Amino acid sequence: MHSLDAFASGKLAALEAMSLRRRLKPTRRLPGAVVERDGKRLLSFSCNDYLGLSQHPTVIAAAREAVAAHGAGSGASRLVTGDNPLISELEARLARLKGTEACVVFGSGYLANTGVIPTFAGKQDVVFVDELAHACIWAGAQLSGAKVVSFPHNDSDALAELLAQHRASFRHALVATDGVFSMDGDVAPLDWLSAVCEANDTWLLVDDAHGVGVLGEGKGTAALFPEAVIPLQMGTLSKALGSYGGYLCASQAVVDFLKTRARTVVYTTGLPPASAAAAIAALDLIEADPAFAAQPLRKARLFTQAAGLPRAESPIVPVVIGEADAALGASTALEAEGFLVVAIRPPTVPAGTARLRLAFSAEHSDEEVLRLAALVRPYVEAGQ
Repeated sequence: MHSLDAFASGKLAALEAMSLRRRLKPTRRLPGAVVERDGKRLLSFSCNDYLGLSQHPTVIAAAREAVAAHGAGSGASRLVTGDNPLISELEARLARLKGTEACVVFGSGYLANTGVIPTFAGKQDVVFVDELAHACIWAGAQLSGAKVVSFPHNDSDALAELLAQHRASFRHALVATDGVFSMDGDVAPLDWLSAVCEANDTWLLVDDAHGVGVLGEGKGTAALFPEAVIPLQMGTLSKALGSYGGYLCASQAVVDFLKTRARTVVYTTGLPPASAAAAIAALDLIEADPAFAAQPLRKARLFTQAAGLPRAESPIVPVVIGEADAALGASTALEAEGFLVVAIRPPTVPAGTARLRLAFSAEHSDEEVLRLAALVRPYVEAGQ
C-alpha cells in the first residue's frame, strides 16, 4: 500500500471507531421541504432553504431565463470577462436590502470570508473571533497572517477586556462573528459588540448567512439592532435566498478595494448568471411579503414551545444529545418516523455536544412541526 493510502486508511479507521466518519448521501430535493434519499421520501428539517425558494417556480424560471440569455457559466474571473450584468444588478439589490452604499458578490460565503478578512488584516493587525464562529471566519482569520484571538461566545465584556489588552499593540483590529450561529441558532448581541468596537477603533464583520431573508423582515440580523455600526456585513445567497454565492455589503470605498484586491474575487470565476438571477427573484419575493419571511422563525418557536426548549431566536434549533453515536441513533430513529434530521458531530461542534440540528422552513406545516416536537421531547428531557 502506498504510504499516502496507508495514512488516509488509518485516519478513516480511527474516525469510524469514534462514530465521526462522514459519508456523502445522494439526496434529491423536492418541493414542500421533501427529500428523496435511499429510495425513501422524508420531510427534511436539515436544509437551510428556509423559505423553500430554491424550489419556487418564479426563482426557477428566472434561473432558466438567465441560462438561455447568458449561458450556464461566467467563463472567467469577474475582472476578465466574468462580470455578467446580472451580478451588478444583484449587488445593487443586496446593498439596498442591507442599507449600505455598495456590495460585492463572491462565488460562495466561504470565499467571501476567506477573501474579506485577509484583505483588511495582515501581519501588523489583530483579529478577534467569537469561539463559535463559522469555520470560514476562522479560515479567513488564519489566512490573513494577523494575530488571531478567540473571545468567549457572545461575551462583549470579555471582548472589551481582550481589546484593552491587545488593541494598542496593533495597527488595525477586526472583530468577526456570526449574526446567527449556525449550530446553536442564537443571535449575536450586535448592539454591544458594535459599541465595544466603536470605542476601540475596531472594525466589526458580521456573517449573516443564516439571518438574511428570515430575520428583521428579511433584512437580516443587523435590522434587529438599528443602532449598531456594522461596517462589514457579509452573507450568502445559498440559504434563505435559495441560490448560490456570497456577498459583502459595505461602503463604496471598501467594496471598490475588495474588487481590486480580494484574492477570492480576483482569482476565481465569476458567479454563474443563473445563480445571480435566482437570487434577484428571491429578493423580489422576500421584499414583497415580510410576513412570509417571518414564517421559519414562527415555526421554530412553535417547536421549541412544544418540545420544552428555550424560545428559538432563529430558524435553527439545536437538540444536544452528547456523544456522536447517540446523536446518530436519534437521527436514525427520526428517519424511521419520516423525518430527515441530520446528526451534527465533532469537529463541527465541540466534543460531547453532538446534536440534532433542526432548520425550520416556511414550507413545514404546523402539524408536522408538532409531531416532530413530540418525538424529540424525550431527547430533550433526557438531557435536562
